[in-house]
Amino acid sequence: MNLPAKHSVKGNTIFTVMSALAHEHNAINLSQGFPDFPIDSKLGELLLEASQKGFNQYAPMAGLPMLREAIVNDFKKRYNVDVDADTEVTVTPGATYGIYTAFTSILQKGDEVIVLEPAYDSYIPNIETNGAVVVPVSLTTPTYHVDWNKVKDAITDKTRAIIVNTPHNPTGAIWTKEDWDSLAEVIRGTDIIVLSDEVYEQIVFDDKQHYTVLQHEELRQKSFAIFSFGKVYHNTGWKMGFVIAPQALTNAFRSIHQFLVFSVNTPAQYALSQYLSQPSLPSVSGMMQQKRDHFLKLMEGTPFTIHTPAGGSYFQTVGYEQINDMPDMEFAQWLTKEYGVATIPISAFYSNRQDDKTIRFCFAKKEETLERAVEKLLRLS
Repeated sequence: MNLPAKHSVKGNTIFTVMSALAHEHNAINLSQGFPDFPIDSKLGELLLEASQKGFNQYAPMAGLPMLREAIVNDFKKRYNVDVDADTEVTVTPGATYGIYTAFTSILQKGDEVIVLEPAYDSYIPNIETNGAVVVPVSLTTPTYHVDWNKVKDAITDKTRAIIVNTPHNPTGAIWTKEDWDSLAEVIRGTDIIVLSDEVYEQIVFDDKQHYTVLQHEELRQKSFAIFSFGKVYHNTGWKMGFVIAPQALTNAFRSIHQFLVFSVNTPAQYALSQYLSQPSLPSVSGMMQQKRDHFLKLMEGTPFTIHTPAGGSYFQTVGYEQINDMPDMEFAQWLTKEYGVATIPISAFYSNRQDDKTIRFCFAKKEETLERAVEKLLRLS
């Protein structure tokens, strides 16, 4: 059969490739961004409770009202923003789904979308599947900050959207309020819509604060904000997220959402609503910073270069220029096969496969996992 190519990406994602290679060589998998430690037992108990209480049938299309209300209350408490549970919050089967559906609700053939690279690998296929054109703009290495003059130069009368990500995957960089102000200035007076990927919003380090697009009143009126329960509560396999947007954008989003999945896992929605409504919740940032700091301390004995400690997320980028001059994809495969540690090459996050001799480690692992991995990496010395 002659089937159409809906996007330009060939083969499997880099996460699938490297995880399969890790399995093949019995390597420690520090490539894909999922934890290997258990979730809070309370959350698991609530999932069972949901099933026992009869939360086993379709939920409303927008999500269980109790979960949407819990999200609203949580955002009021943490960010002091007012969100309407009925008209602005939609529960989704994961954040990647939310990004795709947001793009699908606004893009038409020939539209242009600015993507800041390196970028999470679903963005480009999502855009191209909707018939739109990707306009890549590279972040400035090794700090991965935005060059706003480059963004301004990339805007044309066809620019429909820009997608941003903070804390950033794959680099761990975080945006400041000044970044949001710069974005507002650059797109002011246009019809450009912002997709703000904030899945690691509760994982920030060194006493820094996450600044959400919802706190920027000007940008909020033209933005989708995408969030993930899986990243915050370490239950990525539940595939639960949500999208917050003004009513007009939410209506457009739901017009697509209702025909893609219509309804999202009801027991998980109940469990998350009850968990989120507790008077106090564990500090996700505190726990993850301990892991980041432990990993960085362990890595001091290796020949890798830590350019900038991750400001947030699950990830730390490192340079390997003191080890060899292989292309990063080749290096990541070599490291997996010969030293038993799987990573992700940063070139996989660029449309032109820009190679800065940098790889990404995931430190959202048990301490013993990180220690066993670095013990292997110390052999590089």
